[in-house]
Amino acid sequence: MIELVLFGTFLVCLFIGVPVAMSMGLSAFATILFTGGVKALAPASSILYAGLSSETLLAIPFFILAGVIMELTGISRRLVEFADACFGHMKNGIALTAILTALLFSSISGSGPATVAAIGGILIPALAKHGYSKRHAASLVATSGELGIILPPSIAYIVFAVVAADYAGPGVDRVTIGRLFMAGVVPGLILVVVLYFIARFLPRDMEIAKSNAAAHLSEALGKNTRQRTATVTATGAVASTADNTGLLTIDDVTPVNAGSGAGIGMRARRAPAGVVFKAFLRAVPGLLVPVIILGGIYGGIFTPTESAAVASVYALVVGLFVTRDLKFAEVFKIFTSAGIMSGRIMLIIASATLFAYVITRNQIAKHVADWMLSLTDSMVLLVLIINLALLIAGMFLDAISAFYLFIPLFVPVLLELGMNLTTIGVMMTMNLAIGLITPPVGIDLFVAASIAKIPFGEAVKGVVPFVVSGIIVLLFVTFIPALSNWLPDLLGL
Repeated sequence: MIELVLFGTFLVCLFIGVPVAMSMGLSAFATILFTGGVKALAPASSILYAGLSSETLLAIPFFILAGVIMELTGISRRLVEFADACFGHMKNGIALTAILTALLFSSISGSGPATVAAIGGILIPALAKHGYSKRHAASLVATSGELGIILPPSIAYIVFAVVAADYAGPGVDRVTIGRLFMAGVVPGLILVVVLYFIARFLPRDMEIAKSNAAAHLSEALGKNTRQRTATVTATGAVASTADNTGLLTIDDVTPVNAGSGAGIGMRARRAPAGVVFKAFLRAVPGLLVPVIILGGIYGGIFTPTESAAVASVYALVVGLFVTRDLKFAEVFKIFTSAGIMSGRIMLIIASATLFAYVITRNQIAKHVADWMLSLTDSMVLLVLIINLALLIAGMFLDAISAFYLFIPLFVPVLLELGMNLTTIGVMMTMNLAIGLITPPVGIDLFVAASIAKIPFGEAVKGVVPFVVSGIIVLLFVTFIPALSNWLPDLLGL
């Protein structure tokens, strides 16, 4: 009966349009009242505070701030130009440029929607000019945005490490954020290869005559194009895409029409070394971000939380004094925007903490685990059922809410089945990443469709092969633990 009150109230709230954070909080309060009356609400405030007081979670607002700043510094265009200079001459080079640019930008933003919005305005028109239909161009860029929460630095991994620590059980070592960061590298790179393989076989409507590489890229590099992925509103707030959770709401994302894609990929032969070097120099400020963050963490210079703070300061210095795309008058607006988005995420975490407390206090997780283990003796079947549940959840929920909802329920079961926390963390994150391109929400796909100016349903048709390929990669990661454990083990993490 308790389970019915908790999950029933949660689902009803979602169905009538209550935000996820409020739905989790209201269902938790309703269950506490049902089981213990008004007096049982006494510890609720301390539980909400405890959920936010973790030092590790301080990384979230800093990474969000760094993402907002970096999006305003024209980094996306610079990364596109660099990838295009290296690979634009190849057959299907424009598709590879799109995927690699997403790979590079995701290591800065850590967010799927932010990646799609930042590079989509440049690459979707360029893909269309090369004969790809708009739905395939939009679906390729949207799927590439998945890398935003699979590759480091990803706030999804930070939240998983914090939440899973409470449900790992006795005798199970805690998984560190640094280990999860490295665990996502190999699966992310496998996904890159698979995406490019599929892109090579996408139908093209026509053959496009290619022009001289140096002329087009030099023209693109000569323009002082300022890419904006945040919109300053009349009230002074900034609507930005750097939510770093992988998924919040559609209203959080402002797609950017960053240009027509002119000069991108339009080449018949390899770009001269001088052009490649010039493009590299322009991209250096963005390329250094993951080096600073990950190098500092694994070099023992600072913790993940400190690395987020360093990234924010670096991004601010780059924007103000290196690229000079930021003005001092805009700094307050940027901090305001980052603060608003951080507040939204912290509200989700606070509500989800109370929700998880109710699950633990009433032994709901144990009941669910016992029930699932009694269904079948097949480890493979149980893992497939859990993956299916996570895939469906990813269609509706953001990564943070899903972690707080399902880690208490599924982690004990998966540990009982012999899986380790590293594999579980990457598996759950990949499930939720696929949800970013899966209807009915599919926020990455929504952003790409908005940029391509096509109906959402049309984009859904083009994304089917990418969803199928993503699920195949997910199954490999799930049942071959070495894919997520080899690199962290090699580095001694």
